[in-house]
Amino acid sequence: MQPTPPFSTPSRWRLRSLPLWLAMALPWPALAEVWQCRDAQGQISFSDRPCPSQGQALDARRLQGNVVEAPRRAAASQPASAALEAQARSEPVNDCPGDQELRDMEVRANSRSLGDAERAFMQDEIRRVRQCRKGQGRYSAEDWRISREARAAQSSSNAADARRRAEDMHSAADPAEGERIAKQRRAEQELARPRRPAPCLNGWEPACARP
Repeated sequence: MQPTPPFSTPSRWRLRSLPLWLAMALPWPALAEVWQCRDAQGQISFSDRPCPSQGQALDARRLQGNVVEAPRRAAASQPASAALEAQARSEPVNDCPGDQELRDMEVRANSRSLGDAERAFMQDEIRRVRQCRKGQGRYSAEDWRISREARAAQSSSNAADARRRAEDMHSAADPAEGERIAKQRRAEQELARPRRPAPCLNGWEPACARP
């Protein structure tokens, strides 16, 4: 009975193929040539050195196809992620006044020093702040700076101009509020239009309008 060799044929094959598995575990730029060798008994083995007899060199790119494809997939995903980031940056943030500012506005709206038009504007601004905090419109910090200036100007001589600037800002930031402001302005213009008095029945009154 012949003694059992220290390594069987499968064991020798695993040892001989060890350089291949080590080579496949490395990134593609670090790979050397991998050789597929065949001995006199027809056994196939792999090595990082040229075969002593019959063999051929394998293409390292074929061995590490997943490593080559990974950068391609990453590069393909970069334009999509960059587009999402750009879209997120371009979308306006709905910046709204806080609780303290809203309380200050409510106190100011009840001030006896304000006229009817000024008090109505302050009430409108309070309503617009609450709408903003519910997610209506798209406001920026600059928009509310215009609103603060208009509120502060309601005790001055240019209160009407300040109200109009604030209303123009709200119309641009909130289309629904813009429609409401447009209707309100049309109604005010209709009330301010001079009306022709009706003809008098007798026609002799001095204030009567002649047809």
